[in-house]
Amino acid sequence: MRLRVEFTTEPFDLDEAPAHAVVARDIVTGAELDAVDVGPFGNTAEGEAEQVLGAVADLLRGSLEAGATRVSLQVNVIAAAAAPEGSET
Repeated sequence: MRLRVEFTTEPFDLDEAPAHAVVARDIVTGAELDAVDVGPFGNTAEGEAEQVLGAVADLLRGSLEAGATRVSLQVNVIAAAAAPEGSET
């Protein structure tokens, strides 16, 4: 199963990335995930379920320990890529 996670950490600071945001960014960019997109107002990443769920657990722990007062996230199941014609799934 493939998953997409979208998340933000708070409180926001538009002048400088807070420690909790840096920790969360480092966790998702360091995980074995696909299509990681990190931005100032939201972050997304995709990957296999085990990798996404592991990264979510790590980013929750890490960002809360680094001072986040709120972490908002959404996890969606995404359609698996179609297997090439003639291959077995």
